[in-house]
Amino acid sequence: MTPTQRLTIIIVNWNAGGQLRVCLESVRRFGASWVERTVVVDNGSTDGSEAGIESLPGVTLIRSRVNLGFAAACNLGARNAPSEYLLFLNPDAELHLNTLSRALGFMADPAHSKVGICGVRLLDEAGHVSRSCARFPSVRHFVLHAMGLDRLAPGLGYLMQDWDHLQTRQVDHVIGAFYLVRSEVFKALQGFDERFFVYLEDLDFSLRAQQAGWDSYFLADAQAFHAGGGTSKQVRARRLFYVLRSRLLYAFKHFSRSGATGVTLATVMLEPWARTVWFLVRRSWSGVKETWWAYGMLMRWLLASLSKGARR
Repeated sequence: MTPTQRLTIIIVNWNAGGQLRVCLESVRRFGASWVERTVVVDNGSTDGSEAGIESLPGVTLIRSRVNLGFAAACNLGARNAPSEYLLFLNPDAELHLNTLSRALGFMADPAHSKVGICGVRLLDEAGHVSRSCARFPSVRHFVLHAMGLDRLAPGLGYLMQDWDHLQTRQVDHVIGAFYLVRSEVFKALQGFDERFFVYLEDLDFSLRAQQAGWDSYFLADAQAFHAGGGTSKQVRARRLFYVLRSRLLYAFKHFSRSGATGVTLATVMLEPWARTVWFLVRRSWSGVKETWWAYGMLMRWLLASLSKGARR
């Protein structure tokens, strides 16, 4: 593989603990032949996980001091990257022996010159294949999800839970935990939309890439580890808030006004009750509490957004 086909890895860290070191060790062991630079953007961690990272060979540490959000931190890490490819890798992920050689080999094949984004098969802690790809969501997908119906029939949702992820194929979207992008595509689309603090910024990017004529592919013969959930497990209520907030931002960016309004109404009026029933059935009182805490934050954000819009 020629030098122009090497890549820069961007890792956004926020209180990842020991996972960050394990991730970087996997890059050192299995990425030395391919990785030109590894950039760790620390989003104001308070657990000391970033300490000493800059002393590791080939690692550049950028301390943001505050939590910029995932999209903004990724853009910061990718700035001035000289490589032909960018790999956005979660700190709770690990490379395997042939992960990069197979993924980069696929991208370098002239037959795949219109593939702008590539993902690989992700395995969880039990060795199970994660269902990590997604369809581009429609209004119907989001409404059915808000009602919880995709839990009963996975094929109704935009997440591809109904597909076993055992074959290489073109897909709408691959998860951002391992998100290999051509630098020219990332630059042409001006990176991730920083209005998405976290969640769906990668889905939004995949959609914009497709609209610009680029394909996304899932590779079944290249594997990596992904714990899933990441450091957001530490703040479940706030995590749910950002999931809901990003959904509404996505809806108003890509759907008609009536469609986005429908998604908003389903999210605000149906989903909290569906979630509450789900957690009550499971006797998870903490889940009920976290749901309503998250919806309190969402309503305050919505009211602030409406007030801001009214003043314009």
